[in-house]
Amino acid sequence: MLRVARPVMTTPREIELKLEFDRGDADRLRAAVIDAGGVADEAALRSVYFDTADAAVRAAGFSLRVRHDGARRVQTLKSDATGAGLFDRRESECELAGDIPVLAGTDLQHFDTAIAPRFQTEVQRTTSVMADDDAEIEIAIDVGEVRHEDRALPLNEIELELRHGAVTRLFTLARKFDSIVPLRLGVLTKSERGYRLGDSGATKADAVVLEPATTVEAAFLAIMWSCIRHYRLNEPSLLATQDPAALHQARVALRRLRSALTLFKAVAADDRFAALRDDVRALAAALGKARDLDVLLDQPQAPALQDRLMAARDGAYAAVRARLENVEGRRVMLDIAEWLTVGAWRTAAATAAARSEPVEAFAADQLRRLRRSLKRRGADLVDIGDDERHEARIAAKKLRYATEFLGSLFTGGKAARRYRRFGAALEDLQGYLGTLNDMATAPRLLADLGLPVPAEPPAKRRRALLRKAGLAYDELIDARRFW
Repeated sequence: MLRVARPVMTTPREIELKLEFDRGDADRLRAAVIDAGGVADEAALRSVYFDTADAAVRAAGFSLRVRHDGARRVQTLKSDATGAGLFDRRESECELAGDIPVLAGTDLQHFDTAIAPRFQTEVQRTTSVMADDDAEIEIAIDVGEVRHEDRALPLNEIELELRHGAVTRLFTLARKFDSIVPLRLGVLTKSERGYRLGDSGATKADAVVLEPATTVEAAFLAIMWSCIRHYRLNEPSLLATQDPAALHQARVALRRLRSALTLFKAVAADDRFAALRDDVRALAAALGKARDLDVLLDQPQAPALQDRLMAARDGAYAAVRARLENVEGRRVMLDIAEWLTVGAWRTAAATAAARSEPVEAFAADQLRRLRRSLKRRGADLVDIGDDERHEARIAAKKLRYATEFLGSLFTGGKAARRYRRFGAALEDLQGYLGTLNDMATAPRLLADLGLPVPAEPPAKRRRALLRKAGLAYDELIDARRFW
């Protein structure tokens, strides 16, 4: 039975930078926190998260928990975070007399009779405060787990919460700690970890949802944060396993990042833009050989050749892990997060007007430009050479990513039907061109490995793929534009 007493709630804004670390580094990180902030408090915390059976609280954009801190019970209702790593949320908090949430007077009062415990976190928390004349930052290290029944996930994170001062100070402190123990940008709230208890392996990109009134700047930020989140959700699998699906999704995330940077270059280019784009390109390239070998191993091979390819694949995945574990590879996402938050592009006078415009017209212009590029490069798709067909494939990929980024702006009436037809044809075209590209590059890959190279790819299959690609191209060009 839920209490009906109305609690007094506050609604502060919480801005924090979340980072993850390996559990073996916890003691060194605690020592660094104490050195930065002085006295540290230790507490064993248990938080129980509540929702309806069909996760309606989550669907409404909230998380609801009751924290057990000794004899105290503290209820917290948080709104969805924006961003990845840097979380900017509204929260309401109140003391409770018991273990059950009190929702009267909150945005969730209509769930009052339906909520129940869904999962819990148990952590050992170390907190300290770093303060000077310019900023005050609360530092919290949590080491523990997220649990529901017999399922559990480790939880090792450090949160830097800005009490006052410039946001850039969060990143300065993060880099100080990262020089002591390796840190990675965090993209999951504790509640999200609980909801993901049953999930494992590769994660696809979340849909990007924009409104016509969204500014160009806000749209760019939403798209970039989505790409960062997509990458970081797959990176742990690359560090721990040889999961081809996770590797593929990580590469897709990096390609989407590069496409987003190019798409918004007119408003985002500053003194850091080119270097960051090069960092993303280099990281994607580091994953390329392993992905090529995964694709090759999907094809029927002689047993002796299969063994050689598997050995090469093991080496390629080891190289991926080495790249992700070194400083340059590990910090790329943190670098981009900092640039998105406090980069010079955010305050550039020359692009201020363009950044503040509603994104709809910008989106239509970009989609029109990319469609023209594909139309030009894809003409005579069946008869052009492999290199030209590869350029058409890249053009199709850029258009597809832009369609996924910006398509939510054009969903009313006929636009929705046109979007589905356009997207389906584009997906088909990209798939056929991708398979043709794999066939074209396989001989080079085999030669690089010192393995026997077939005289030529199966002609019948290649002709069939070319015909299908040509039909998909025609379908795409004939499709009515949805923007």
